This record gives sequence, structure tokens and C-alpha cells, in this order.
Amino acid sequence: MNRLRIVLALLFLPFFIFFSNAQEAPKGWHLLDPIQDHYYGISLDKAYQFLKEHHKTSKPVIVAILDSGVDTTHEDLKQVLWTNPKEIPGNGIDDDGNGYIDDVHGWNFLGGKDGRNIKKCSDERTRIYHRFKEEFLGKQIDTTTLTASEKYNYTIWKKATSELNFSNEEQTELMYVEITTKAIKRHDKVLRKEMGVDEYTLDVLEKFEPTNKPAKEAKLGYITCMKMIGIDPDEKNTTTIEQLEEYVDGKKSAFESKETVPVDYRAQIIKDNYQNFSDKYYGNNDIMGPNPMHGTHVSGIIAAKRNNGIGMDGIADNVQIMMVRVVPDGDEYDKDVAEGIRYAVDNGAKLINMSFGKSFSPEKAWVDSAIRYAASKDVLILHAAGNDAADNDQKENYPSAYFNQWNYKAENFINVGASSDPKISGSLAADFSNYGKQNVDVFAPGVKIYATLPRGNQYGNLKGTSMSAPVVTGLAALIRSYYPDLTAVQVKKIIESSVSIPDTALPNIKPGPQAVPVPFSTLSKTGGIVNAYYAVSAAELTKPSQIAIPEKTVSGRATKTKQ
Repeated sequence: MNRLRIVLALLFLPFFIFFSNAQEAPKGWHLLDPIQDHYYGISLDKAYQFLKEHHKTSKPVIVAILDSGVDTTHEDLKQVLWTNPKEIPGNGIDDDGNGYIDDVHGWNFLGGKDGRNIKKCSDERTRIYHRFKEEFLGKQIDTTTLTASEKYNYTIWKKATSELNFSNEEQTELMYVEITTKAIKRHDKVLRKEMGVDEYTLDVLEKFEPTNKPAKEAKLGYITCMKMIGIDPDEKNTTTIEQLEEYVDGKKSAFESKETVPVDYRAQIIKDNYQNFSDKYYGNNDIMGPNPMHGTHVSGIIAAKRNNGIGMDGIADNVQIMMVRVVPDGDEYDKDVAEGIRYAVDNGAKLINMSFGKSFSPEKAWVDSAIRYAASKDVLILHAAGNDAADNDQKENYPSAYFNQWNYKAENFINVGASSDPKISGSLAADFSNYGKQNVDVFAPGVKIYATLPRGNQYGNLKGTSMSAPVVTGLAALIRSYYPDLTAVQVKKIIESSVSIPDTALPNIKPGPQAVPVPFSTLSKTGGIVNAYYAVSAAELTKPSQIAIPEKTVSGRATKTKQ
């Protein structure tokens, strides 16, 4: 799981990014229209107006979200949860005979039969290093004598070993993050006492007038730290501190992992035979899990109840959310991802959102097989490209669309990078987003995305390609709902062919610390940002045997349509 790497990336990018003349983004800017609203969103209102004018009606679509969990009690989500029609809640019986007891709203592959859950686990490179350490460490390996499987294992073990040799620079970076975190916590303790509250945002703090010197110093120190790491003004103190602590703990564990075998929480809690893919009936039905922050936000972007007058609106208006919990604090297990995909497909999902990623995939064959199975059942998979400001054409990011054992790319897989708006961050591309002309298909808004949060009907901004992927999933769900006869591959082609191509005059910075201006078109296969209006316009003209491609100007305005 790489969503927290954004924090480190932001800490070490040039300071001018944080203190630029960026404007405060309106809530829901990602849904706005570039021409009418002057924000590079996805033109959602225009899409719904188009559907209304063409007298289109929708059918419900099941969207599986492979993630950390979801707050099933949230006011904006509880009405859009998928409910297994063949399962009787709470009776302790597998009523539908699918092997998963009481899977009413989905399934938790990170749980034990006794109700316990995995919250955190090690990263994949650590698991690989210790798994093959006895077999390879200190031995002369003649690769010509190895089977294909053994050679693959040796190759990834060498790579994992190399990456566990942490540099002095990385140690210094962790020290800086830890010092910053301690300072934030120290200031926060003073401010909570002075303000008489446990939670507050930067916006609230800016308006607060301290009455004593320690509180004034705490306010200045807290605000300075928050601005240095690019925290949104409406992000709560508790969320920021929780994520920073999680990041520091994870990095410390990684630095110690070469000498210390990580705790195997899986063996203690799940108790499956991990190496046996046929051992698949494990887990429990607690789809909320211990930390549903990420999955709740992703769910809201896709499907928060529209037009109910509360909170915010999701993108798709006739969607049922199926939560499949496979994402811990740490790297996902390939087995859970593969089993999660198959569970989603077998229980009727037509779209699968996967807002996670990692650099190693020892059981990639299992995941590839599951993606291929999804393709055979006409299911579209949407994946976050990653938050390392890296070139996915050069650096591994899994799950991926390429099937090693069959030597071709999945046609039912969309990889999504994160866009912003120049008024928000000074660039069209988000500074943390991965990119790649071959391996990132489209970009979608992923900065300051306002959506549902857990623990009491809350809402707030998060950023990452984790937020961009559900923007595209929501669009795909909209298309599959109003044009149910179109296949997964057709929907993929429609989304890609109908992207909005930004004007080349708009500022764009290549993600990463170098801050080099580059054409936005060089960062993905399509060179554009998804657009709901163009997509439904293309879907309206698409028949099962052909794809209509709207011709557009560089501003993204459709001028005419060609076959």
C-alpha cells in the first residue's frame, strides 16, 4: 500500500510548491467543467444533462472496491451498499453456498474466523527477503540450473535485498519526518488544551486567537509545519497525526526488517495456508475493519448518494458498493488480491476499483489469472498508478496489466494517474503521481478530492492516485449503468478515446523533485484527463461492434464525431 508515501514526497519537494499562489479549491472541483467552471474536472453535470436530454434510464451496477474497509453506517453510503440477496444476515450460515458465511455487503480477506482483523503488516520486499533468505543468502547460484519459477524467485530476492540496503539519505529523511511529527504533536497538545477541542482544521486554527504565549507559539509552529508538508486547510489534526505516525512506524520497521524477521500477523490471525491458492475460504464478514478511512473515501467518490442534500455527491447515481477488504497498513498479499477479484466477479460486480499498489508481486501469476478471469466475465478493473512520482514504464508497480505467463496486456484494465488544476497546485499533473506513456492510460483529478470519511458522517479532502482511480471507476459505472449493453472493453476504449486534451499553454510540471516543465501529453498513453460528458456522448454513438471517437480541440471541446 503506497498512499502514505505522498507525505514523504511532499516533505522533500521544493518549498515553492507549498508557498505558491495556489487558490483554495471548491469542494467537488473534480466534477466541474473546464470551460464553464474554469476547473479541470470531468464535466459531470454536463454528462447528466446529456443523458436527460437523450431520455436515458439507468440500471443498477455493482462496483467492487478492493480496499481497507468501509464505514457501513455513513449517512451518504449506507443506502448504496451492495446487499447479497441470497444471504440472511447474522445467522452464521453460508446461505448462498459460496463458501463465505454472512457475506452480506462483501468480504474481509484480512480477518480471522474468530473475528480478529489484520491492521498492519510488513512490506512485500521484506517478506520476499526473509522467505528466500535461507535458500539464497551466501550461496553461489548458477541461474542456468534453475527452473523458470526458481529463477524468478532468485531475481526478485536479489532486488528485494538491494532495496533493503537503505542509504544515509533515507535515514536522514526519516529523521526529518520524525522530528516534524514530534513537533506537530507537541504543538497539537498545547492547542487542544487551549482551544478546548480534540479535533480542528487549519482553517479553524487560523481564525483562533490564543490568549497566552505558549499557545501563540504552538499555533505558529503547527501552521508552519502543516504548510511545509502541504496539508489541506480542512484536514483534521487527528487525521494528519495518524498518517504521519503510521508512516514513521512503517519506515522504522522497514529499516529494521533486514535483520529482524517481521511479525507474521497472517499466521496468527487468518491462519490460511498462504502458498495454497485453493485454500480460499478464509476471512470474515467485517468489511469495516480497524481502519476504514481509505476505503470510505474511495467509496464516496464513486457512489455517495446523489442529490440527497447532505455531504457530497458521488459520480454514479445507480451503483451498489461491494467492499472487499484486502488492503492492510502495509503491502497487500497477492493471494488476497487475487481471491478478492474472483469473489467480486463471482458475486456480480461489473467494475472493480483497486486503489493500491506495490513494487513486488511474488505471486503475480495468481493476480494475473484473476484479472484474466474478470475479463472472461466482462468485468473492468481500474487501478491507481501510484504515488511515487515515478515512471511506470521504468519502475514496477503492481498489480499491472501485463501478463507475464501469456505475454500480452489485459484489455479490461485501466491504469490511472492523478491530475490537478493549475489554480490549485500550479500544474495539471499532481506532483506525486506516477506516469508513463506506455503503462499509465489516463489521468483523472486526484488532488483535494472531497468525499466521505469514517467515524460519524464526516467528510474531507484526500489526495493520491487512490482518489483518481475511483473518479474513473465512477465514470465507468455511469456508462455501464446507462449503456448496459456495452462491454468492459468498449467502456475502456470509450473512456480513453474521449479524454479531454488540455491546452498546451496550461502549466504542467513533471512529477518529482526536479520540477521540470513537460507537455502533459507525454505523461500517459492518451495524454488526457477523463471527461464524463465526452464519454457519454461517445457511448451514445457506440454500437457493440464499433467505438465512436469524438473529435475535439486541444481545449477538449467536442466538435464532431467520427467512427
